Amino acid sequence: MRNSDILKQARQTWLHVEAIVAANVTRVAKAFSESGLSTSDLGGSTGYGYGDRGRERLDHIVATIMHAEAAMVRPQWASGTHALATALRALLSPGDHLWLANGPIYDTLQPLIFGNSRTSLPSRGIDVRVLPTDKTGMPIWPQQAIFPRVVYIQRSRGYQSRPSFQAAEIRQIAEKAHSFGAWLVVDNCYGEFTLEEEPTDWGADLIVGSLLKNPGGGVAPTGAYVAGKKALVEAVGDMLLAPGIGHEVGPTGSILRLIAQGWFLAPMIVGEALMGGIYASHAFAAAGFAVDPLPEQFPRSDIVTAVQLGDAKKIEILCRAVQRVSPIDGYVIPEAWSMPGYADPVIMAAGGFVAGGSLELSCDAPIRPPYIAYLQGGLSKWHTVMAVDAGISALKTANKTHDLT
Repeated sequence: MRNSDILKQARQTWLHVEAIVAANVTRVAKAFSESGLSTSDLGGSTGYGYGDRGRERLDHIVATIMHAEAAMVRPQWASGTHALATALRALLSPGDHLWLANGPIYDTLQPLIFGNSRTSLPSRGIDVRVLPTDKTGMPIWPQQAIFPRVVYIQRSRGYQSRPSFQAAEIRQIAEKAHSFGAWLVVDNCYGEFTLEEEPTDWGADLIVGSLLKNPGGGVAPTGAYVAGKKALVEAVGDMLLAPGIGHEVGPTGSILRLIAQGWFLAPMIVGEALMGGIYASHAFAAAGFAVDPLPEQFPRSDIVTAVQLGDAKKIEILCRAVQRVSPIDGYVIPEAWSMPGYADPVIMAAGGFVAGGSLELSCDAPIRPPYIAYLQGGLSKWHTVMAVDAGISALKTANKTHDLT
């Protein structure tokens, strides 16, 4: 199929994405304009960060955007994994039970949830149970008298083969968690602004995400957020810093403006990433590869497109092609290596302006069967189109020249 034909098909769905973008831009812009945020608030703070009005205003803005009682946005969190670790430690005490309701969790959380270090959950006397799942990835709930304190789900697929959770699935899981008297904690990474609502609208008690992904808008240089019930957000703040001062301290330095601007830009940029991903599904499917989500599948609940390549060499070829068209470090040749926190060697193509910024175009994969590459992000859909075409061309060339051994 010619590129123009694929674009024609993708554009039919892009119109639906633009409607979501319009709705999300409206809710974000309204939250900002009604917040009272001023130019002087964007200067940031140093030292302890006492009286940081910009930080306080941004927390309120994000709570409004997420339809939550409270929120915390902090550059002190280095990643989504860091924020998730803080949240789970804050909500779980010795003797509590944690149920993982979407099966396997993302690799970087394994040491926290299953490890034997002094700071892992099992070492603190917390019982962790991985629930079995059905063929759609939904949990199969156990019949027992012991109930969890926290039910945890990862909205995006991560490195799993299951679909990403949509609103209906998260509502169902939330209702079941609440019937146990448990809190539902949702890892919202890659999911923000892909729909007109967030998991807090569907019953989640706490959501957690990284500013290196969707809500950072491609400009936030670091940080993460939590949003949800006020008491839970306050507990997370106390765990991040110290009891009683979680919301009162935390300097924002010179990057508060970028973090705030990232939230403002995020709905538009996430729309670009969604449209790029839709093109990727059409193009790779037309080239004969299994993809998830399928080209016609809409709406999407995250910005990730999984491409089953079936071979480690093909993953390498695709990642290198994406790296070659990246704006930063385009000359670098990605190699699989043992990244901290991952069970298998991982190869990553990530030539963005923010190191590790997954809302910028990237492609990565664990080197393990069935050899699935995960393409995500894209500040511009046209950059994603360019990278996808380059990747498919490289795979076709390698196949013709038998350069797959």
